[in-house]
Amino acid sequence: MCLVGQSLVFSEASELLLKTLQIDVSGTQIHRVCNYYGHLVNDLIEKDLKEYIPKLSELDKSDNVYVMIDGSMLYTRDEDWKEIKLGRIFKDSKVIPISPKRTEVFESVYVSHMGSVNDFFPKLERHLIDCPNKVIIGDGAKWIWNWVESNYPGSTQILDFYHAKEKLVLFSNYQFKDDDKRSEWLNTQVQKLKDEKIEDVINTLKKLRSRNTKAKEYKDKAINYYLEHEDRMLYKTYRDKGLMIGSGPIEAAHRSVLQQRMKLSGQKWTRSGVNSIANLRCYKKSDAWDIIESIIKAA
Repeated sequence: MCLVGQSLVFSEASELLLKTLQIDVSGTQIHRVCNYYGHLVNDLIEKDLKEYIPKLSELDKSDNVYVMIDGSMLYTRDEDWKEIKLGRIFKDSKVIPISPKRTEVFESVYVSHMGSVNDFFPKLERHLIDCPNKVIIGDGAKWIWNWVESNYPGSTQILDFYHAKEKLVLFSNYQFKDDDKRSEWLNTQVQKLKDEKIEDVINTLKKLRSRNTKAKEYKDKAINYYLEHEDRMLYKTYRDKGLMIGSGPIEAAHRSVLQQRMKLSGQKWTRSGVNSIANLRCYKKSDAWDIIESIIKAA
């Protein structure tokens, strides 16, 4: 019931069990079982029982371990749209080229939580104890970087390149009427970002006279954003070391781990229900379903 309930809408899970195994159990009962065991996962994590924590395959001291964190929104019954936080952890040796412009991550551990960062980060940190070389990639969210600075100041910190680029895109959309001129200016500034010429980009923005209030708004936002994260924008250095500079894997994880099951038409969740199903989803996607099975047997 847990396995099909974390994968399918509860009514569809009920139908699948009936048609394939001749097990007649209602969607409501599957819902209850999933909530119970999904919530039990939290209790075991809080007790710091290591046998119930998914792990990456054996780590070497030379391994770079990526830690990507982001939030997305799910619809709840009592709080409307509410953010759920998701972390994805994986080794660089598991990032495999599929084509010249595409890679795929073949092993990850996922952690999620809807609620306070004070509850989310301890769940995430349990997976980082044995990770020697942490490469943390995120957008400009202060809650991410405040945590990094407080707990892992020696880690490699990378501001997602595409969020950095987006600031230029938004400004240029309001600054330039001519498409060719906008494209030429944007391509030049983006290349400067890649070449670590962030001061040149900031000075270029400062010297431009804004065409309208929207252009000024987005120019100021871009300048402040770059000044705040300048030390995390060493993109040429990162790439020369073979490191990723984008947060595509965590954005993909939001879709595959959470949204495919939990952001369907008409769905409304309780916070408890979100965390229970998200826990089960994270264990399944972390290839750690055997841990859920052991929890069920022990209970």
